[in-house]
Amino acid sequence: MELGKVHSVDAKHANVDTRPVDSPDFHYEDGNLQGQKGSTRGDVLDMSRMGKKQELQRNFRFLSIVGFIMILQSSWESTLLAASYGLTNGGTGGVIWVTAGVILGALCMIASIGEMASMAPTAGGQYHWVSEFAPKSIQKPLSYIVGWLALLGWVTGCPSAAQLTSTLVQGLILLKNENANVAALWQTTLFIMIFLIVAVAFNLFVAEKLPLAEGIFLIVHIFGYFAFLIVLWTMSDHAPASQVFGTFTDGGGWGNTGLSCLVGITTPLWCFLGPDAGAHMSEELKDAGRVLPSAMVWATFFNGLLGLTMIMTMCFCIGDIDGILDSSTGIPIIQLLYNSTGSYSATVVMTTVLIVLSMVGTITVIAATSRQMWAFARDKGLPFSSYIEHVRPGWDIPLNAIVVTLLVSMLITCLNFGSDVALNAIISLSNAALIFSYMTSIGCIRLKRFRGEALLPRRWSLGKFGAPINDAALCFLAVGFVMSFFPITPMPAPVDMNWAVVIFLFVIVVAAVNYVVSARWHYVAPVALVKEQ
Repeated sequence: MELGKVHSVDAKHANVDTRPVDSPDFHYEDGNLQGQKGSTRGDVLDMSRMGKKQELQRNFRFLSIVGFIMILQSSWESTLLAASYGLTNGGTGGVIWVTAGVILGALCMIASIGEMASMAPTAGGQYHWVSEFAPKSIQKPLSYIVGWLALLGWVTGCPSAAQLTSTLVQGLILLKNENANVAALWQTTLFIMIFLIVAVAFNLFVAEKLPLAEGIFLIVHIFGYFAFLIVLWTMSDHAPASQVFGTFTDGGGWGNTGLSCLVGITTPLWCFLGPDAGAHMSEELKDAGRVLPSAMVWATFFNGLLGLTMIMTMCFCIGDIDGILDSSTGIPIIQLLYNSTGSYSATVVMTTVLIVLSMVGTITVIAATSRQMWAFARDKGLPFSSYIEHVRPGWDIPLNAIVVTLLVSMLITCLNFGSDVALNAIISLSNAALIFSYMTSIGCIRLKRFRGEALLPRRWSLGKFGAPINDAALCFLAVGFVMSFFPITPMPAPVDMNWAVVIFLFVIVVAAVNYVVSARWHYVAPVALVKEQ
Protein backbone atom coordinates (compact mmCIF):
# COMPACT_ATOMS: atom_id res chain seq x y z
CA MET A 1 0.00 0.00 0.00
CA GLU A 2 1.26 3.48 -0.84
CA LEU A 3 2.54 5.78 1.86
CA GLY A 4 -0.24 8.02 3.08
CA LYS A 5 -3.10 5.68 2.28
CA VAL A 6 -5.12 4.04 5.04
CA HIS A 7 -7.17 0.90 5.10
CA SER A 8 -10.43 2.32 3.79
CA VAL A 9 -12.78 -0.18 5.40
CA ASP A 10 -13.06 1.75 8.65
CA ALA A 11 -11.45 5.13 8.00
CA LYS A 12 -14.72 6.91 7.32
CA HIS A 13 -15.99 5.95 10.78
CA ALA A 14 -13.10 7.36 12.77
CA ASN A 15 -11.48 10.67 13.51
CA VAL A 16 -8.62 10.11 11.11
CA ASP A 17 -5.99 12.32 9.55
CA THR A 18 -5.73 10.96 6.02
CA ARG A 19 -3.16 13.46 4.72
CA PRO A 20 0.09 11.82 3.59
CA VAL A 21 3.18 12.41 5.67
CA ASP A 22 4.74 14.42 2.88
CA SER A 23 1.70 16.68 2.49
CA PRO A 24 2.53 20.40 2.14
CA ASP A 25 0.14 21.01 5.04
CA PHE A 26 2.72 19.48 7.38
CA HIS A 27 5.66 21.67 8.37
CA TYR A 28 8.38 19.79 10.18
CA GLU A 29 10.41 22.62 11.65
CA ASP A 30 10.04 22.42 15.44
CA GLY A 31 7.96 25.30 16.71
CA ASN A 32 6.33 25.87 13.30
CA LEU A 33 4.18 22.80 12.88
CA GLN A 34 0.95 24.27 11.65
CA GLY A 35 -2.10 22.99 13.49
CA GLN A 36 -0.11 20.34 15.35
CA LYS A 37 -0.48 21.81 18.87
CA GLY A 38 3.14 21.73 19.98
CA SER A 39 4.17 18.58 18.10
CA THR A 40 7.67 17.84 16.92
CA ARG A 41 8.49 16.32 13.55
CA GLY A 42 8.62 12.89 15.21
CA ASP A 43 5.18 13.39 16.73
CA VAL A 44 3.72 14.35 13.36
CA LEU A 45 5.23 11.31 11.69
CA ASP A 46 3.94 8.99 14.42
CA MET A 47 0.41 10.41 14.38
CA SER A 48 0.31 10.34 10.59
CA ARG A 49 1.46 6.72 10.46
CA MET A 50 -1.25 5.75 12.95
CA GLY A 51 -3.87 7.70 11.00
CA LYS A 52 -4.73 9.94 13.95
CA LYS A 53 -5.45 13.64 14.10
CA GLN A 54 -3.62 15.76 16.68
CA GLU A 55 -6.42 17.13 18.87
CA LEU A 56 -4.76 17.59 22.29
CA GLN A 57 -2.16 20.16 23.21
CA ARG A 58 1.32 18.76 23.85
CA ASN A 59 2.08 20.47 27.18
CA PHE A 60 4.08 17.70 28.85
CA ARG A 61 7.85 17.48 28.76
CA PHE A 62 10.31 14.91 30.16
CA LEU A 63 10.32 16.14 33.76
CA SER A 64 6.57 16.68 33.99
CA ILE A 65 5.76 13.23 32.56
CA VAL A 66 8.28 11.66 34.97
CA GLY A 67 6.44 13.47 37.76
CA PHE A 68 3.10 12.27 36.37
CA ILE A 69 4.19 8.62 36.45
CA MET A 70 5.96 8.83 39.82
CA ILE A 71 3.02 10.57 41.50
CA LEU A 72 0.57 8.04 40.06
CA GLN A 73 2.64 5.08 41.26
CA SER A 74 3.31 6.80 44.63
CA SER A 75 5.74 4.02 45.49
CA TRP A 76 6.96 4.99 48.95
CA GLU A 77 3.56 6.34 49.96
CA SER A 78 1.83 3.17 48.78
CA THR A 79 4.27 0.87 50.58
CA LEU A 80 3.40 2.66 53.82
CA LEU A 81 -0.34 2.65 53.19
CA ALA A 82 -0.69 -0.91 51.86
CA ALA A 83 1.94 -2.59 54.04
CA SER A 84 -0.65 -4.45 56.12
CA TYR A 85 -1.26 -7.00 53.33
CA GLY A 86 2.40 -7.84 52.95
CA LEU A 87 3.08 -7.87 56.69
CA THR A 88 0.15 -10.22 57.29
CA ASN A 89 1.20 -12.56 54.50
CA GLY A 90 4.98 -12.81 54.59
CA GLY A 91 6.09 -10.74 57.57
CA THR A 92 8.91 -8.19 57.41
CA GLY A 93 11.29 -10.48 55.53
CA GLY A 94 8.60 -11.57 53.09
CA VAL A 95 7.40 -8.09 52.20
CA ILE A 96 10.96 -6.77 51.69
CA TRP A 97 12.18 -9.57 49.46
CA VAL A 98 8.94 -9.79 47.50
CA THR A 99 9.06 -6.03 46.94
CA ALA A 100 12.62 -6.32 45.61
CA GLY A 101 11.50 -9.04 43.20
CA VAL A 102 8.49 -7.01 42.08
CA ILE A 103 10.70 -4.01 41.31
CA LEU A 104 12.89 -6.12 39.01
CA GLY A 105 9.84 -7.60 37.31
CA ALA A 106 8.20 -4.18 36.99
CA LEU A 107 11.31 -2.75 35.32
CA CYS A 108 11.21 -5.54 32.71
CA MET A 109 7.49 -4.92 32.21
CA ILE A 110 7.93 -1.17 31.82
CA ALA A 111 10.89 -1.55 29.46
CA SER A 112 8.71 -3.78 27.27
CA ILE A 113 5.83 -1.31 27.38
CA GLY A 114 8.21 1.56 26.73
CA GLU A 115 9.49 -0.03 23.54
CA MET A 116 5.93 -0.47 22.26
CA ALA A 117 5.16 3.12 23.24
CA SER A 118 8.10 4.25 21.12
CA MET A 119 6.73 2.29 18.16
CA ALA A 120 3.19 3.65 18.58
CA PRO A 121 2.95 6.57 21.04
CA THR A 122 -0.82 6.79 21.35
CA ALA A 123 -3.33 7.45 24.12
CA GLY A 124 -4.88 4.08 23.28
CA GLY A 125 -1.96 2.21 24.79
CA GLN A 126 -2.40 -1.53 25.17
CA TYR A 127 -5.42 -2.12 22.96
CA HIS A 128 -3.79 -0.17 20.14
CA TRP A 129 -0.57 -2.18 20.46
CA VAL A 130 -2.52 -5.45 20.46
CA SER A 131 -4.32 -4.31 17.33
CA GLU A 132 -1.02 -3.67 15.55
CA PHE A 133 1.07 -6.55 16.89
CA ALA A 134 -1.35 -9.48 17.35
CA PRO A 135 -1.76 -12.13 14.65
CA LYS A 136 -3.98 -10.71 11.91
CA SER A 137 -6.81 -13.17 12.48
CA ILE A 138 -7.46 -11.96 16.04
CA GLN A 139 -6.29 -8.33 15.90
CA LYS A 140 -9.72 -6.77 15.99
CA PRO A 141 -11.56 -8.93 18.59
CA LEU A 142 -8.56 -9.24 20.91
CA SER A 143 -7.86 -5.51 20.86
CA TYR A 144 -11.52 -4.83 21.63
CA ILE A 145 -11.49 -7.09 24.70
CA VAL A 146 -8.16 -5.66 25.88
CA GLY A 147 -9.56 -2.16 25.40
CA TRP A 148 -12.50 -2.91 27.66
CA LEU A 149 -10.36 -4.55 30.34
CA ALA A 150 -7.72 -1.81 30.31
CA LEU A 151 -10.41 0.85 30.58
CA LEU A 152 -12.14 -1.09 33.34
CA GLY A 153 -8.86 -1.34 35.23
CA TRP A 154 -8.40 2.41 35.06
CA VAL A 155 -12.01 3.38 35.78
CA THR A 156 -12.13 1.20 38.90
CA GLY A 157 -8.85 2.77 39.95
CA CYS A 158 -10.50 6.20 40.24
CA PRO A 159 -12.75 5.43 43.25
CA SER A 160 -9.92 3.30 44.63
CA ALA A 161 -7.55 6.29 44.67
CA ALA A 162 -10.21 8.53 46.20
CA GLN A 163 -11.03 5.83 48.77
CA LEU A 164 -7.39 5.84 49.87
CA THR A 165 -7.47 9.60 50.42
CA SER A 166 -10.73 9.23 52.33
CA THR A 167 -9.27 6.51 54.54
CA LEU A 168 -6.32 8.73 55.46
CA VAL A 169 -8.61 11.57 56.51
CA GLN A 170 -10.79 9.23 58.55
CA GLY A 171 -7.74 7.62 60.15
CA LEU A 172 -6.43 11.00 61.24
CA ILE A 173 -9.75 11.82 62.87
CA LEU A 174 -9.85 8.44 64.63
CA LEU A 175 -6.33 8.97 65.96
CA LYS A 176 -7.56 12.03 67.84
CA ASN A 177 -10.85 10.48 68.89
CA GLU A 178 -11.16 6.75 68.38
CA ASN A 179 -14.88 6.95 69.18
CA ALA A 180 -15.57 9.50 66.46
CA ASN A 181 -18.43 8.55 64.17
CA VAL A 182 -16.77 9.01 60.78
CA ALA A 183 -16.52 5.48 59.42
CA ALA A 184 -20.13 4.77 58.46
CA LEU A 185 -20.64 3.61 54.89
CA TRP A 186 -22.51 6.73 53.86
CA GLN A 187 -19.80 8.95 55.31
CA THR A 188 -17.03 7.05 53.53
CA THR A 189 -19.01 7.22 50.30
CA LEU A 190 -19.46 10.98 50.55
CA PHE A 191 -15.76 11.44 51.29
CA ILE A 192 -14.89 9.45 48.15
CA MET A 193 -17.32 11.47 46.05
CA ILE A 194 -15.92 14.78 47.30
CA PHE A 195 -12.37 13.79 46.40
CA LEU A 196 -13.50 12.55 42.98
CA ILE A 197 -15.25 15.85 42.26
CA VAL A 198 -12.19 17.86 43.33
CA ALA A 199 -9.91 15.73 41.14
CA VAL A 200 -12.19 16.10 38.12
CA ALA A 201 -12.56 19.86 38.70
CA PHE A 202 -8.78 20.20 38.57
CA ASN A 203 -8.64 18.21 35.33
CA LEU A 204 -11.35 20.40 33.80
CA PHE A 205 -10.46 23.90 34.89
CA VAL A 206 -6.73 23.78 35.63
CA ALA A 207 -5.78 21.29 32.94
CA GLU A 208 -3.17 23.54 31.33
CA LYS A 209 -1.36 23.66 34.69
CA LEU A 210 -1.31 19.88 35.14
CA PRO A 211 2.27 19.46 33.84
CA LEU A 212 3.45 22.25 36.16
CA ALA A 213 1.58 20.70 39.09
CA GLU A 214 3.13 17.30 38.40
CA GLY A 215 6.59 18.86 38.42
CA ILE A 216 5.92 20.68 41.69
CA PHE A 217 4.48 17.66 43.45
CA LEU A 218 7.33 15.52 42.19
CA ILE A 219 9.50 17.73 44.41
CA VAL A 220 7.04 17.24 47.29
CA HIS A 221 7.11 13.50 46.61
CA ILE A 222 10.91 13.44 46.95
CA PHE A 223 11.22 15.78 49.92
CA GLY A 224 8.34 14.01 51.67
CA TYR A 225 10.23 10.75 51.29
CA PHE A 226 13.26 12.15 53.08
CA ALA A 227 11.09 13.70 55.79
CA PHE A 228 9.49 10.35 56.60
CA LEU A 229 12.81 8.56 56.38
CA ILE A 230 14.49 10.94 58.84
CA VAL A 231 11.62 10.93 61.34
CA LEU A 232 11.28 7.16 61.40
CA TRP A 233 15.02 6.45 61.66
CA THR A 234 15.73 9.10 64.31
CA MET A 235 12.65 8.80 66.50
CA SER A 236 11.77 5.09 66.45
CA ASP A 237 13.22 2.01 68.11
CA HIS A 238 14.90 -0.30 65.58
CA ALA A 239 14.72 -4.07 65.24
CA PRO A 240 17.95 -5.97 64.45
CA ALA A 241 18.65 -6.57 60.76
CA SER A 242 18.61 -10.35 61.16
CA GLN A 243 15.05 -10.13 62.48
CA VAL A 244 13.84 -7.69 59.82
CA PHE A 245 15.25 -9.55 56.81
CA GLY A 246 14.84 -13.05 58.19
CA THR A 247 11.31 -13.05 59.64
CA PHE A 248 8.82 -14.80 57.38
CA THR A 249 5.30 -15.40 58.65
CA ASP A 250 2.13 -17.07 57.46
CA GLY A 251 -0.29 -14.69 59.12
CA GLY A 252 -3.00 -15.50 56.62
CA GLY A 253 -3.03 -19.16 57.59
CA TRP A 254 -2.17 -20.61 54.18
CA GLY A 255 -0.13 -23.44 55.68
CA ASN A 256 2.93 -22.54 53.60
CA THR A 257 5.18 -19.55 54.16
CA GLY A 258 6.22 -19.32 50.51
CA LEU A 259 2.62 -19.22 49.34
CA SER A 260 1.81 -16.68 52.03
CA CYS A 261 4.60 -14.41 50.74
CA LEU A 262 3.21 -14.69 47.22
CA VAL A 263 -0.26 -13.74 48.44
CA GLY A 264 1.39 -10.71 50.05
CA ILE A 265 2.59 -9.60 46.61
CA THR A 266 -0.51 -7.41 46.58
CA THR A 267 1.38 -4.72 48.51
CA PRO A 268 4.25 -4.11 46.04
CA LEU A 269 2.10 -4.84 42.98
CA TRP A 270 -0.25 -2.05 43.98
CA CYS A 271 2.75 0.30 44.15
CA PHE A 272 4.16 -0.38 40.69
CA LEU A 273 1.16 -0.92 38.42
CA GLY A 274 -0.08 1.86 36.19
CA PRO A 275 3.05 2.65 34.16
CA ASP A 276 0.86 2.80 31.06
CA ALA A 277 -0.46 6.09 32.46
CA GLY A 278 2.39 7.78 30.65
CA ALA A 279 1.38 6.11 27.39
CA HIS A 280 -2.18 7.37 27.75
CA MET A 281 -0.78 10.91 28.01
CA SER A 282 1.52 10.43 25.01
CA GLU A 283 -0.57 12.59 22.70
CA GLU A 284 0.03 15.46 25.14
CA LEU A 285 3.78 14.84 25.43
CA LYS A 286 6.26 16.62 23.19
CA ASP A 287 8.40 14.18 21.19
CA ALA A 288 6.59 11.25 22.79
CA GLY A 289 8.25 8.45 20.80
CA ARG A 290 11.65 9.43 22.16
CA VAL A 291 10.85 10.91 25.59
CA LEU A 292 8.12 8.61 26.93
CA PRO A 293 10.03 5.28 27.19
CA SER A 294 12.96 6.87 29.02
CA ALA A 295 10.59 8.73 31.35
CA MET A 296 8.68 5.53 32.20
CA VAL A 297 11.83 3.54 32.95
CA TRP A 298 13.56 6.26 34.98
CA ALA A 299 10.37 7.03 36.93
CA THR A 300 9.94 3.39 37.87
CA PHE A 301 13.63 2.94 38.69
CA PHE A 302 13.70 5.85 41.11
CA ASN A 303 10.28 4.98 42.51
CA GLY A 304 11.58 1.47 43.07
CA LEU A 305 14.50 2.78 45.10
CA LEU A 306 12.22 5.01 47.15
CA GLY A 307 9.66 2.26 47.70
CA LEU A 308 12.15 -0.45 48.66
CA THR A 309 14.06 1.74 51.12
CA MET A 310 10.82 2.98 52.67
CA ILE A 311 9.38 -0.49 53.23
CA MET A 312 12.71 -1.52 54.75
CA THR A 313 12.58 1.55 57.00
CA MET A 314 9.06 0.73 58.09
CA CYS A 315 9.99 -2.86 58.88
CA PHE A 316 12.97 -1.73 60.99
CA CYS A 317 10.89 0.81 62.91
CA ILE A 318 7.47 -0.82 63.19
CA GLY A 319 7.96 -2.44 66.60
CA ASP A 320 4.85 -4.38 67.65
CA ILE A 321 3.43 -5.46 64.30
CA ASP A 322 0.16 -6.79 65.72
CA GLY A 323 -0.44 -3.58 67.65
CA ILE A 324 0.21 -1.46 64.58
CA LEU A 325 -2.03 -3.59 62.35
CA ASP A 326 -4.85 -3.54 64.92
CA SER A 327 -4.70 0.25 65.38
CA SER A 328 -8.04 2.02 65.79
CA THR A 329 -7.04 4.35 62.95
CA GLY A 330 -7.15 1.49 60.46
CA ILE A 331 -3.94 2.89 58.88
CA PRO A 332 -0.72 1.36 60.25
CA ILE A 333 1.53 4.25 59.19
CA ILE A 334 -0.56 6.79 61.11
CA GLN A 335 -0.19 4.76 64.29
CA LEU A 336 3.52 4.23 63.61
CA LEU A 337 4.08 7.96 63.16
CA TYR A 338 2.28 8.68 66.42
CA ASN A 339 4.22 5.98 68.26
CA SER A 340 7.50 7.35 66.88
CA THR A 341 6.94 11.06 67.47
CA GLY A 342 4.64 10.91 70.49
CA SER A 343 3.04 14.04 69.07
CA TYR A 344 -0.42 14.37 67.62
CA SER A 345 0.54 17.61 65.85
CA ALA A 346 3.59 16.04 64.18
CA THR A 347 1.49 13.07 63.09
CA VAL A 348 -1.13 15.42 61.61
CA VAL A 349 1.49 17.34 59.63
CA MET A 350 3.12 14.22 58.20
CA THR A 351 -0.18 12.51 57.44
CA THR A 352 -1.33 15.69 55.70
CA VAL A 353 1.62 15.29 53.33
CA LEU A 354 0.33 11.80 52.50
CA ILE A 355 -3.20 13.15 52.03
CA VAL A 356 -2.01 15.87 49.63
CA LEU A 357 0.09 13.43 47.59
CA SER A 358 -2.78 10.93 47.57
CA MET A 359 -5.12 13.66 46.31
CA VAL A 360 -2.69 14.58 43.54
CA GLY A 361 -2.49 10.87 42.73
CA THR A 362 -6.28 10.83 42.32
CA ILE A 363 -6.04 13.80 39.94
CA THR A 364 -3.42 11.89 37.95
CA VAL A 365 -5.53 8.72 37.80
CA ILE A 366 -8.51 10.72 36.51
CA ALA A 367 -6.32 12.25 33.80
CA ALA A 368 -4.96 8.88 32.62
CA THR A 369 -8.40 7.21 32.75
CA SER A 370 -10.10 9.92 30.73
CA ARG A 371 -7.44 9.71 27.99
CA GLN A 372 -7.81 5.94 27.79
CA MET A 373 -11.58 6.35 27.55
CA TRP A 374 -11.27 9.10 24.95
CA ALA A 375 -8.93 7.03 22.78
CA PHE A 376 -11.19 3.95 22.92
CA ALA A 377 -14.22 6.07 22.05
CA ARG A 378 -12.26 7.60 19.14
CA ASP A 379 -12.03 4.06 17.76
CA LYS A 380 -15.76 3.51 18.38
CA GLY A 381 -15.20 0.98 21.16
CA LEU A 382 -17.74 2.45 23.59
CA PRO A 383 -21.44 3.32 23.70
CA PHE A 384 -21.98 7.01 22.92
CA SER A 385 -18.51 7.16 21.38
CA SER A 386 -19.32 10.24 19.31
CA TYR A 387 -20.03 12.24 22.46
CA ILE A 388 -17.11 10.88 24.49
CA GLU A 389 -14.50 11.39 21.76
CA HIS A 390 -15.47 15.00 21.05
CA VAL A 391 -12.83 17.58 21.91
CA ARG A 392 -14.33 21.04 22.20
CA PRO A 393 -12.51 23.71 20.20
CA GLY A 394 -10.27 25.83 22.37
CA TRP A 395 -10.18 23.37 25.28
CA ASP A 396 -7.59 20.96 23.84
CA ILE A 397 -8.55 18.35 26.46
CA PRO A 398 -11.02 15.42 26.27
CA LEU A 399 -13.59 17.29 28.37
CA ASN A 400 -16.50 14.95 27.64
CA ALA A 401 -14.39 11.91 28.51
CA ILE A 402 -13.41 13.51 31.82
CA VAL A 403 -17.07 14.14 32.67
CA VAL A 404 -18.03 10.56 31.77
CA THR A 405 -15.12 9.27 33.88
CA LEU A 406 -16.57 11.17 36.84
CA LEU A 407 -20.08 9.83 36.24
CA VAL A 408 -18.93 6.20 35.98
CA SER A 409 -16.70 6.58 39.06
CA MET A 410 -19.59 8.08 41.03
CA LEU A 411 -21.89 5.21 39.99
CA ILE A 412 -19.32 2.67 41.17
CA THR A 413 -18.89 4.60 44.42
CA CYS A 414 -22.65 4.58 45.05
CA LEU A 415 -22.41 0.82 45.58
CA ASN A 416 -20.79 1.67 48.90
CA PHE A 417 -24.06 3.10 50.21
CA GLY A 418 -25.43 -0.43 50.38
CA SER A 419 -22.35 -2.52 51.06
CA ASP A 420 -18.61 -2.01 50.98
CA VAL A 421 -18.29 -5.62 49.79
CA ALA A 422 -19.66 -4.66 46.36
CA LEU A 423 -17.39 -1.63 46.03
CA ASN A 424 -14.30 -3.50 47.18
CA ALA A 425 -15.11 -6.37 44.81
CA ILE A 426 -15.13 -4.04 41.80
CA ILE A 427 -12.07 -2.08 42.96
CA SER A 428 -10.14 -5.33 43.44
CA LEU A 429 -10.57 -5.98 39.72
CA SER A 430 -8.25 -3.08 38.82
CA ASN A 431 -4.98 -5.00 39.29
CA ALA A 432 -6.11 -8.08 37.38
CA ALA A 433 -7.57 -6.12 34.46
CA LEU A 434 -4.47 -3.98 33.99
CA ILE A 435 -2.10 -6.94 34.33
CA PHE A 436 -4.06 -8.84 31.68
CA SER A 437 -3.74 -5.90 29.28
CA TYR A 438 0.02 -5.75 29.89
CA MET A 439 0.41 -9.51 29.42
CA THR A 440 -1.55 -9.52 26.18
CA SER A 441 0.26 -6.58 24.57
CA ILE A 442 3.74 -7.79 25.61
CA GLY A 443 2.79 -11.32 24.56
CA CYS A 444 1.93 -10.05 21.08
CA ILE A 445 5.27 -8.31 20.59
CA ARG A 446 7.07 -11.38 21.98
CA LEU A 447 5.27 -13.56 19.47
CA LYS A 448 6.45 -11.34 16.63
CA ARG A 449 10.02 -11.69 17.90
CA PHE A 450 9.63 -15.46 18.18
CA ARG A 451 8.40 -15.66 14.60
CA GLY A 452 11.21 -13.43 13.38
CA GLU A 453 8.77 -10.84 12.05
CA ALA A 454 9.94 -7.26 11.52
CA LEU A 455 9.09 -4.80 14.27
CA LEU A 456 8.08 -1.21 13.73
CA PRO A 457 10.77 1.49 13.67
CA ARG A 458 11.29 3.02 17.11
CA ARG A 459 13.59 5.55 18.70
CA TRP A 460 13.91 3.58 21.94
CA SER A 461 14.74 -0.08 21.48
CA LEU A 462 15.56 -3.06 23.71
CA GLY A 463 17.77 -4.41 20.93
CA LYS A 464 19.10 -7.93 21.39
CA PHE A 465 17.81 -7.98 24.97
CA GLY A 466 14.21 -7.58 23.82
CA ALA A 467 13.27 -11.27 23.92
CA PRO A 468 14.65 -12.09 27.41
CA ILE A 469 13.23 -8.86 28.85
CA ASN A 470 9.83 -9.66 27.35
CA ASP A 471 10.04 -13.19 28.77
CA ALA A 472 10.95 -11.95 32.25
CA ALA A 473 8.08 -9.44 32.11
CA LEU A 474 5.57 -12.13 31.10
CA CYS A 475 6.70 -14.48 33.90
CA PHE A 476 6.38 -11.69 36.44
CA LEU A 477 2.95 -10.65 35.17
CA ALA A 478 1.69 -14.25 35.12
CA VAL A 479 2.49 -14.62 38.83
CA GLY A 480 0.95 -11.25 39.63
CA PHE A 481 -2.16 -12.05 37.59
CA VAL A 482 -2.82 -15.33 39.41
CA MET A 483 -2.13 -13.88 42.87
CA SER A 484 -4.37 -10.87 42.26
CA PHE A 485 -7.36 -13.22 42.56
CA PHE A 486 -6.34 -14.60 45.97
CA PRO A 487 -8.08 -13.44 49.17
CA ILE A 488 -5.98 -12.44 52.19
CA THR A 489 -6.83 -15.68 54.00
CA PRO A 490 -8.01 -19.13 52.83
CA MET A 491 -11.68 -20.01 53.25
CA PRO A 492 -12.75 -16.37 53.75
CA ALA A 493 -16.21 -15.18 54.67
CA PRO A 494 -18.14 -13.56 51.78
CA VAL A 495 -17.27 -10.11 53.11
CA ASP A 496 -13.54 -10.89 52.88
CA MET A 497 -13.65 -12.81 49.60
CA ASN A 498 -11.76 -11.47 46.59
CA TRP A 499 -14.50 -11.41 43.97
CA ALA A 500 -12.23 -10.09 41.21
CA VAL A 501 -12.11 -13.43 39.38
CA VAL A 502 -15.91 -13.54 39.06
CA ILE A 503 -16.17 -9.98 37.77
CA PHE A 504 -13.17 -10.44 35.48
CA LEU A 505 -14.69 -13.48 33.76
CA PHE A 506 -18.06 -11.74 33.57
CA VAL A 507 -16.54 -8.72 31.81
CA ILE A 508 -14.68 -10.91 29.30
CA VAL A 509 -17.86 -12.85 28.47
CA VAL A 510 -19.93 -9.67 28.11
CA ALA A 511 -17.27 -7.99 25.96
CA ALA A 512 -16.93 -11.07 23.73
CA VAL A 513 -20.69 -11.43 23.28
CA ASN A 514 -21.09 -7.71 22.61
CA TYR A 515 -18.33 -7.87 20.02
CA VAL A 516 -19.99 -10.74 18.16
CA VAL A 517 -23.48 -9.21 18.33
CA SER A 518 -22.70 -5.55 17.77
CA ALA A 519 -19.21 -4.13 18.16
CA ARG A 520 -17.60 -5.92 15.22
CA TRP A 521 -19.69 -3.74 12.92
CA HIS A 522 -18.73 -0.36 14.36
CA TYR A 523 -15.50 -0.82 16.34
CA VAL A 524 -12.57 0.54 14.33
CA ALA A 525 -9.49 -1.52 15.12
CA PRO A 526 -6.54 0.91 15.17
CA VAL A 527 -4.59 -1.27 12.72
CA ALA A 528 -7.25 -0.56 10.10
CA LEU A 529 -6.15 3.09 10.05
CA VAL A 530 -2.40 2.55 10.06
CA LYS A 531 -0.50 3.76 7.03
CA GLU A 532 1.97 1.22 5.69
CA GLN A 533 5.48 2.50 5.13
